[in-house]
Amino acid sequence: MDLRLLPTAGAALSPAQAAALRAAQKALAAKAAAGAAVNPAGPAAAAPRAVPQAGFGEALRNALREVSAAQNRASELQNRVQMGDRSVSLEETMVAMQKAQIGFQAALHVRNRMMQAYTDVMNMQV
Repeated sequence: MDLRLLPTAGAALSPAQAAALRAAQKALAAKAAAGAAVNPAGPAAAAPRAVPQAGFGEALRNALREVSAAQNRASELQNRVQMGDRSVSLEETMVAMQKAQIGFQAALHVRNRMMQAYTDVMNMQV
């Protein structure tokens, strides 16, 4: 992942960025739910089919690939603008950079929550 898009430690999110981050988190959750969705008829109806179900790990891998692709695209557009390519607009580049940053922030929040959940489970008394 491209760490240049990581916000500084003391930087707070603007309301628009926070709303965009929440929307990105909801989109990731929806993709994960769609990937792990079972046949509406129930688990018994899905059993005869030999179609592998995408799990949480696969959904997370796909989301991280999408974040990485967005960062790569933003970096490519940024390089093209810096080189003077007239076919790429500055606005398109800035939008791509913001999308990549929001996606990275969402992935970072998911990772932090997963690590917190893991720590909570490991600290449980048995």
